[in-house]
Amino acid sequence: MKNENISVVVVDDAAFMRKAVTEILESDPHIRVVDTARNGLEGLEKIKALCPDVITLDIDMPVMDGLTAIRHLMIESQVPIVVLSSLFSDGAITFDALRLGVVDFVPKPSGAVSKNISNARQQLIDRIKIARSVNLDNIRRVRIPRWDAKEQLNERYGFRPLDYLLAVGTTLSGPNTVIRLLTRLSPTLPASVVVVQEISPKIIDAFIKKFDENVPWRVEKARDGETLEQGTCYICSNEMSLWVETNGDNHPRLRVGERVDQPLSLLFSSAAAVFRQHAIGLLLTGLGDDGADGLARIRAESGATIAQDSNCCVYPNLTDHAIERGTVDFVTDENSMVDKIAEIMG
Repeated sequence: MKNENISVVVVDDAAFMRKAVTEILESDPHIRVVDTARNGLEGLEKIKALCPDVITLDIDMPVMDGLTAIRHLMIESQVPIVVLSSLFSDGAITFDALRLGVVDFVPKPSGAVSKNISNARQQLIDRIKIARSVNLDNIRRVRIPRWDAKEQLNERYGFRPLDYLLAVGTTLSGPNTVIRLLTRLSPTLPASVVVVQEISPKIIDAFIKKFDENVPWRVEKARDGETLEQGTCYICSNEMSLWVETNGDNHPRLRVGERVDQPLSLLFSSAAAVFRQHAIGLLLTGLGDDGADGLARIRAESGATIAQDSNCCVYPNLTDHAIERGTVDFVTDENSMVDKIAEIMG
């Protein structure tokens, strides 16, 4: 792929941004911007005609906004989508974009018309190149079942013991799979869920707020020193480190620190140290080799390790590596994953 040109369509209503993004992308010899569009409707027409490898898409646009365009693209002209938007503080937008199956959501630096977008040059180029390798057949939107916390208070807030920790690790395109998991997994299981996923720290607060409104689990941002509670899912960006330890009363708590090279393995290893045979490590879609060492620690403590079937992953590299290392007990698709977790805790 290194020697192939990657064709891109840039969709943004601001002329400055179309020009800036085009110049940034074409500063790489392997990326070619084949056209630009001023809104989602114009973008749909050009994408259908040109069949680009990847598109960058703004959200706040006239005529047809980005979220509407994503819905159309997922049905009519599926293509890897990298959202480039200043609306990352809007929880509904970040959550819906990731739920609908965009490959990545990259915040525009300093607002809609950014004079310092060049600071994000390498990140944007890298994201486009990674998006080119996505498995399009496995990109699916998550359907959100009707959920009302006011009507089902007991399901969310009833007291239950905390016996297990489900530690979840994922990188690119992971938020979509995590959303799907939490819509299906029962919050009555005797467990907490702790997730490290690839998501910008600028996006995570808004994403979690909307996530919490749409699933029966309580969803919170992982905070340093917080005691784990049953029925709660704690989420952290992989741009930070997250691990579990026990406090003075021997209760498990979270610790959050600076970025490390292997954040998934750190989470899994700490889960093994605290929860031992009651630790479950779940590795989902992503790129890289992180996670395998941590899963090995869970297995050494007689806990259980699960990997998403590579054939179902948007990016299979992460789970392939762990499976090849022999650190995975169970390989499951998304449909059987929830049943396997419940079976282990049963």
